[in-house]
Order: sequence, then structure tokens, then C-alpha cells
Amino acid sequence: MCSKIVTFTFAFVFGLALRPVAAQVPETFTKIWNDAALQERMRLNIEQHRKGDAVIQVVDSAGKPIPEATLVIQQRSHEFLFGCNLFVLGQLSTTELNARYESAFTNLFNFATVPFYWGDLEPEQGKPRFAEGSPYVWRRPPPDRLVKWCLAHGITPKGHALMYVKNMFMPAWTARNDPQTLRVQSAKHMAEIAGRFGRDIPIWDVVNEDIPRRRDTNQWPAVGADFLPWSFREAGRLLPKQARLLINDGTHEAHDTLGVYEALIKGLQQEDAPVNGIGIQFHVYNRAGVLNGKSLPPAQISAVYERFGKLGLPLYITEITVPGNGDNGAELQAAIVENLYRLWFSTPGIAGVTWWNLGDGAAFQEENKALGGLLDKDMKPKPAYLALDRLINTEWKTALKLESDAAGKVSFRGFLGKYSIRITVGANTRDYAFNLSRSSVPSLTTFQLD
Repeated sequence: MCSKIVTFTFAFVFGLALRPVAAQVPETFTKIWNDAALQERMRLNIEQHRKGDAVIQVVDSAGKPIPEATLVIQQRSHEFLFGCNLFVLGQLSTTELNARYESAFTNLFNFATVPFYWGDLEPEQGKPRFAEGSPYVWRRPPPDRLVKWCLAHGITPKGHALMYVKNMFMPAWTARNDPQTLRVQSAKHMAEIAGRFGRDIPIWDVVNEDIPRRRDTNQWPAVGADFLPWSFREAGRLLPKQARLLINDGTHEAHDTLGVYEALIKGLQQEDAPVNGIGIQFHVYNRAGVLNGKSLPPAQISAVYERFGKLGLPLYITEITVPGNGDNGAELQAAIVENLYRLWFSTPGIAGVTWWNLGDGAAFQEENKALGGLLDKDMKPKPAYLALDRLINTEWKTALKLESDAAGKVSFRGFLGKYSIRITVGANTRDYAFNLSRSSVPSLTTFQLD
């Protein structure tokens, strides 16, 4: 069938006009990322894997097709998960800064990481800081606040992490050298979290950074030989069956020594532990290495994702830092970020990507020094934020104006996600919701206009 099509696009980001990022990047970086074969592969993968076909028919109350109906079709959200940690919600120094933070978050993201670091969550045994009004801890707002905010704004929350047992992030009262006692404490900890948040948080990092735990035992408590599969089985028992349970590990572990990480995951699969997602961190502090192509070039990271993809589990880029410090730092950050997000969005096995710290000055230790925020210290957009806004809200979002044919039908191919559709026939206008999902086929969807 054939429909008359008029396309339009719009974008909004704090009243700032969107503009291309002008960055003076090394020629080596430009050459690597502008490779014609790479660009074409990313373009084709986005077209194939991030879009779907839709057929819509407009009928009257008697079921008769209505030709020449006008349909304004606007994508409202993505099926792909674009995320960020939500660690400082409501914790900035002024009402204005908090408002800017929230506006910047909801403008870009549909996915939020909620902190469950045990040491800050339950510093006093038996008194977890779940509820609003709990004692203040910087970068650790009470989870109740964050989950409530996510649900109110249509954002999918992810819990991070059920079991991250590095000593520096654990309560002082937990057992350090008694695996049996720690197992009892851990089971109670997981059960309390699952009971309170399991219904509202569909995705969890179950175990974080298990490879460093095995390598640097002096920084971690003694947990017993079966800690990893036990943690997943316990999470699978406590959380709803539909919960997605991720293993998560570091940038170096996932990209440079991926065989070890791969073996851990295969081991879990062989033991029938319910791991159903692979988390891959992407904290980069050697920006010069990325720019000159010696660190994490696109060919290497694509090969990593392809290899992990063979395990049959969705991939999540879980923690992203790209430095914005130094001369021309903000512009260089933006150039790197835009290219990385194109690659991630085009990789079929990746289900979501999560920036780590939204604003400068709201991070942790080395992350703060790197100025790795998408916003500056005043919570105003940096060039990297504008680059992502242009991708997520304009280039990768569908906005169409169509006219139905003689059979009352229109067809289009759009990015996967939730849509609003406004149908007008003469003076009669009605609004509808429509979901274009990965699992959908171009079957007929009918809307009735009385």
C-alpha cells in the first residue's frame, strides 16, 4: 500500500538549539570511526534491529475504512534502554539544581540505576535506610524515593547491586572471615530488598565485580566457593520470575580479559543458575588512548560484544565514564561519546546502556576528577549531553505525519518504542497510544474514529 508521508522532527533541551559537536579530535580517531565499512554496518544494524514495521487502519463506528484521515505519529519513548545512575536525586544544594538534574534526566533517559550498596543502606544492623526520612548519606538517597520517582516518570529502575561484597562497601558489622555467618546475613539482606522492591524493580545486578573479588582477596570478605551461583539462585528464588538477573563486571575484565568473564558466565549456565543478562562496565580514564586508537578501538569492542552475544544473553553497558577534563575536554568527550553510542545502539545484542554520573561534582573519587558528567557542576548541558540529545530525541526517534489511503490504512517503519497517535478527520480528532515492539510483526492495528 502507499501512503502520503510528510516527516517532521523536533527536539527540546533546556531551550538550547541543537548543534553538531565541533571537536578538534586527532586524525587517527576520526579515521578509525569514519571508516566506511564501520559506518555502513552501524547504519544497517540500526535500521534492521532498532526499527519495526507498522500498519494502521482508521475506521468509523460501523467499521468502514476512512480515507484521507490525517495521522500525527510521535514516538514518546524507546524500547531500547538509555540510562544513567540516579544517585543524587534530591541531594543537590539548591532547588534549582535539583530541578535541572531531574529535567536533564527525564529528557534523555528511560532507565535508572538505583543504589543498594549494603554499607550505606544498612550501616546499623537491622535498620536499613529504605524509607524517605532515613539518615542522609551522599549519593545514597533512600531507595523508596528513587523508585517512586522512576515509576512516576515512566522510567525503568534497575537495582545495583544485591551482592557487592567488597569490604569498603560493606557494613562494619558483617562477617569478614566467617563465610557461613556472612551467608546468613546476605540471605536476610537479599530477602528484605526483594520483599520491598522486587515488584517494582524488574532488572538487578545480582553480583558486581566477582572477578576482582577472586583476584584481590584481601579487599573482600571470605564468602565460600559457591558464592556466585548461590547468589543467583537466591535472587531467583526471592525475586519475581520475570525479573532480569545480571552479572556485572569491570571494563578491563570485560574487554581485555574477557575469557575469564566468559568462563564465569558459562559456569553459571552449566549449573543452571538463573543469570539472564551480562553487564559490561565502560569506565575510561585514558582518553588519549581512546583518541589515538590504542585503547578500546571499535573493532575490539565490537568483537567483545559479538563473543559475549554467543552466550545467548542480552548485554548491558552498565557504567559509562568518559573524561571531560583538560584542554578542549568537553568537546573531546562529546566526540567519543557520540561514536560509542552509535556503536552500542547498532549492536544487536545490546539491550541498554547506562551513563554513570550525570553531573560533574556528583561522582565518586577518580570519577569526580575526570569531569565525566554530561552536565557541568551547575547541572547545565555539556556538548556530550547535546550530542546524546540529538541522537536519542531526534535522529533515533520517529515523528511522522501520514494520510490514510483508500482502505483507511497507513504504513510506516519506525524506531521501537511507545507512540502517541493523533487522528483527525475533518473537525473530529482523537488521540491513541500505540506500541511498536521488537516482538511485534507488521500486523494490522485498527483505531476507530466515531
